[in-house]
Amino acid sequence: MKKKLMIGVLATATLLMAACGNSEANTKAENKNGGKALVVSTFGLSEDIVKKDIIVPFENTNDAKVTLEVGNSTDRYTKLLNNPNAGIDVIELAQANATQGDKEGLFEKITEKEVPNIKDLTVGAKEVYESGAGIPIAVNSVGIVYNKEKVGKEITSWEDLWSSNLKGKISVPDISTTAGPLMLYIASDHAGTDITTDKGKAAFNAMKELKPNVVKTYSKSSDLANMFQSGEIEVAVVADFAVDIIQGASKEATYIVPESGTYANFNTINVPKNSKNKELAYTFVNERISEASQKTKAVSLNEGPTNDKVTLDEKQAENKTYGKVADRAKTVDFSFINDNLSNWVDQWNRTMNQ
Repeated sequence: MKKKLMIGVLATATLLMAACGNSEANTKAENKNGGKALVVSTFGLSEDIVKKDIIVPFENTNDAKVTLEVGNSTDRYTKLLNNPNAGIDVIELAQANATQGDKEGLFEKITEKEVPNIKDLTVGAKEVYESGAGIPIAVNSVGIVYNKEKVGKEITSWEDLWSSNLKGKISVPDISTTAGPLMLYIASDHAGTDITTDKGKAAFNAMKELKPNVVKTYSKSSDLANMFQSGEIEVAVVADFAVDIIQGASKEATYIVPESGTYANFNTINVPKNSKNKELAYTFVNERISEASQKTKAVSLNEGPTNDKVTLDEKQAENKTYGKVADRAKTVDFSFINDNLSNWVDQWNRTMNQ
């Protein structure tokens, strides 16, 4: 992957940038059988699959009892920030929150000594790890989903989004979502400007040019799926983890990642400094990024793997940041995004939501 820098976003501004989930478990872990106990804070999405494919195998292998705290990334990060003694041993976060947590000094600095499988991370995942955002456990990127029959032609590039033929036919992710800032990077590329050189000025000019084509912005993948199903839109910019949802609602939807490249976002895992079970936590992290675990979750949860040893066949690799797609996926500077997001939200609302 092409290196850009990395992430970090103010918790108050990233409320909708995190993964789904809003329930929370009691974080007091007790193993009545006398084994080891661990509290893992993670995303609420597909909790049943997470338990089956990750938690239960870990418990069986390590004679451990894992208690899950589930919810969206920003809420769980904010809880840890406000109370570092909350009893969390391991926390999985969106890249933005993880980078902010590193800035706040919340996490242990993990090396290959504690987690040997770090050596097997992909190039892009190592960039994120070296930035201090934590150890990547999943990667996604953005592409274009569209109804080829209704559009009447193939869409092959980001530049096609600005075509006058698509007036009133497009939806793009809101700035407050995970993919929102990535959309600004794409717009800045359209303007021929490195977004880090002008703090997004050219990007917003490009978004003004795009606005006639945009029916509305979206905050939830389910809303986007409904818009495709109802025929309200024919084209959208979307993160690959949501493609299955859209194609489930609209079988005519085709997903492409332009040959010119895309932008990636990672979910990462960290061990809080105040964890009471660090050795077991390191073991959990090591297994979480192992080849076997990464392969299993890539298939069951449609997540791009971050372990370079994972091999997926053509069917398994569909709609994932893997292989050739991963090769042309660029990392972004979420620390830069963090410094500018509040201003970007104001500009976005004036430009796209009025």
